Amino acid sequence: MSSDPSTEPAKKARPAQSNRAETIFRSLATASGATIVAAIALIALFLLIRAVPSVLANDANFLTSTEFSTSNADHLRFGIRDLFMVTVLSAVFALVIAVPIGVGIALFLTHYSPKTLARPFAMLVDLLAAVPSIVFGLWGVLVLAPKLEPVQRFLNEKLGWFFLFSDGNVTISGGGTIFTAGVVLAVMILPIITSVSREVFNLTPAAHIEAAHALGATKWEMVRMTVLPYGRSGVIAGSMLGLGRALGETIAVLVVLHTSAKAGGWSLFDGGYTFASRIAASASEFSSPLPTGAYIAAGFVLFALTFVVNALARLAAGGRVNG
Repeated sequence: MSSDPSTEPAKKARPAQSNRAETIFRSLATASGATIVAAIALIALFLLIRAVPSVLANDANFLTSTEFSTSNADHLRFGIRDLFMVTVLSAVFALVIAVPIGVGIALFLTHYSPKTLARPFAMLVDLLAAVPSIVFGLWGVLVLAPKLEPVQRFLNEKLGWFFLFSDGNVTISGGGTIFTAGVVLAVMILPIITSVSREVFNLTPAAHIEAAHALGATKWEMVRMTVLPYGRSGVIAGSMLGLGRALGETIAVLVVLHTSAKAGGWSLFDGGYTFASRIAASASEFSSPLPTGAYIAAGFVLFALTFVVNALARLAAGGRVNG
């Protein structure tokens, strides 16, 4: 039986149409990825262009100076030493608190909690992400700080020989220290770490879990041998997302931290500004190019810091994220 000649062109046209659609889709996907790279490169270029003149006009060492005076455009004296210290110390301290708690909550919700309790409990944790920063700041300074003051005094008295708990450049009274700010930041980043960890733990292959049980493993042994190794890269990714939030947090830190005219000494009982809170607190000075460029230079350092953190996270995760 002979084939219908009218169908032959249609059959030959299908592969060509499919290749054309594939080419268009590949081009659109490539353009989407290139857009992100171009946007980041343009942001970095903008920051550099605006920051370089101010750095060149700076009368102090940009990297090591603890001063940040931009009131006189003809005599700029600014450095990022204290800004870097407060930013890194508060964010890392928050991460040290939040990661174990977040991973513990994720394990509870995925492997220990009854199904009827897991969903509402997870929703409750996720709701923390919707709370405005100013609310966390007010809660931190009015409620949390007085409660943490005895804890800080105890650590200062018993462990003051260690630099993290030595006397700071602000008084512990009132609790406006990096210690308090770190606890507030830990609460703020907890939903991010918990959510990512929970999703990764849920993706652990059932065959791995069943194999562990078949070998006689207890619940904890099963979690330790299968769930945690499989979810390691996901936990690292979630932790780095939380760290990025902590590094860039502005309002809550600005409300909680006491300011200080003295240089910090890498103590959790220091006060001061982070990069973001300093820029936000000094927005009124953005009236002329050189003083504005000083704050843009500080912003560029924070921008670069986030890139370094993400690169280190990718190396720690082995270049991939499970799930």
